[in-house]
Amino acid sequence: MSTNNDRDLSKKRLVDAWEVIQQHSDAGMDLHPDSYRLAFADPEFLLRRETRGIRLHLELLKPELAQQHRQIDHTVVVYGSARVRSAEEVEALLATARQNNDEAVLQQAERLQRGARYYEDAREFGKIVARYSSGKPREQHFYVCTGGGPGIMEAANRGASEAGEPTVGLNITLPHEQSGNRYITPGLSFKFHYFALRKMHFMMRAKALVNFPGGFGTLDELFEILTLVQTGKSKTVPIVLYGSSYWQRVLHWDALVDEGMISPEDVNLFRYADTPEEAWAHIAGFYRLG
Repeated sequence: MSTNNDRDLSKKRLVDAWEVIQQHSDAGMDLHPDSYRLAFADPEFLLRRETRGIRLHLELLKPELAQQHRQIDHTVVVYGSARVRSAEEVEALLATARQNNDEAVLQQAERLQRGARYYEDAREFGKIVARYSSGKPREQHFYVCTGGGPGIMEAANRGASEAGEPTVGLNITLPHEQSGNRYITPGLSFKFHYFALRKMHFMMRAKALVNFPGGFGTLDELFEILTLVQTGKSKTVPIVLYGSSYWQRVLHWDALVDEGMISPEDVNLFRYADTPEEAWAHIAGFYRLG
């Protein structure tokens, strides 16, 4: 069995492997390929095209072990736009735009104002999940899990955190660098390079998925889930589309049915919700939660 001592980097057998890298870092020197360096302590080797499989395995394993350690078995995954802002942020932006008579910023703030309610609803939904789970045994405990970024993701993490429950974030490296939002529990904020591995981790523990309004990323995640459930690659779980007017305007499911591209029963794979309580009711009803 692994112990804390087994992970102690001061142990001689581990510190030797990293000593050269640390010396280079301390001296501000660039690393260069070194055939004599141990393979697992050789960044140039690990970043080669041929070692991609190893990187994929590590990206699968690291969040898995951490969540096992925290006894996280069941998650409620919340997807949604990174671009929405909280009501207080939007009000502050509006006030500044009006004060400066800045028409461009004012228009931007007014658009954000329309989406601010989704931030507050995601925040409230996170609280509902957390309040239900508080004090529940491991097999009945749900943890809020998001993509770890700003916007809807931050809101759901925030709500769960404000209710006193741990919350998970699965972030992704992007050209415009972003870090995990401040409401993710330390030790449960994970960073991914591969979208595929990140999406796999979403599904590995998901007992329900709630999709708030979003763009390409949210649509990608939604259709990944629907495809997995439709094809039987994943067990049926509650899939909630939050904001019925948004989703019915963006996605015309009847057109897919009319064209024979999906079966009529496929539209039963998801439900709509317009309040945090309604979204939770779909999940609670599916699992017959008290």
